[in-house]
Amino acid sequence: MSLPDSPTQPTALAPLADGAALGDGPARDALHEALRQLDVADAYQGRARAIVMCEALTGVAQALAGLHAYGPSEHHLAQALRWAAQLGGCDLVADLHCAWAEVATNAGDLADARDDSAGCAAARDRARDHAFEAARLARRATDPNWELCLVLRASDVLERCGDHDDAMQLQQRALQLMGMAGSDPAGADEDFAAALPAGTVAQSAPGALM
Repeated sequence: MSLPDSPTQPTALAPLADGAALGDGPARDALHEALRQLDVADAYQGRARAIVMCEALTGVAQALAGLHAYGPSEHHLAQALRWAAQLGGCDLVADLHCAWAEVATNAGDLADARDDSAGCAAARDRARDHAFEAARLARRATDPNWELCLVLRASDVLERCGDHDDAMQLQQRALQLMGMAGSDPAGADEDFAAALPAGTVAQSAPGALM
């Protein structure tokens, strides 16, 4: 998967909910604060600009996802990826691909619940693409525990999208990362719970982004 084009000025999409209508409350307040932080980040210059813009755009994406506005959330993650590409390295890029995969999976679940088969298929295709890209980039992660987290998140996305064989392959890869090669994949969930390194959390969407 190719990264998006070079970054431009941040563009905010109208926060229309894909699910329940948006209303007042803590989630809406969180979005207002995230948008304020994005305005602050846009004033930065130099290398720091890419870092703070990436963080701020991810924060807006998080807030939008919390309001079930998955389309605008994906839009902001795409912008965050453009800025992350400027920083070099793959850890952040892989994390953002995971986040995008998780949001797209949520969008697919919502479309499925609304009997929107075309929208569901399109969202799950996006989720798969980003999950596979995250798993590919995870091999270049600087921290083995971080690679493990990325692989588990990608596996969770694929499982939710119905790609059970691909999800199982990633689970087996995770077991190998934990030094458990040869374990029965059918018992992978129990193995993960028992063997995850301290501080490693096998998050699933939307928790990995939230």
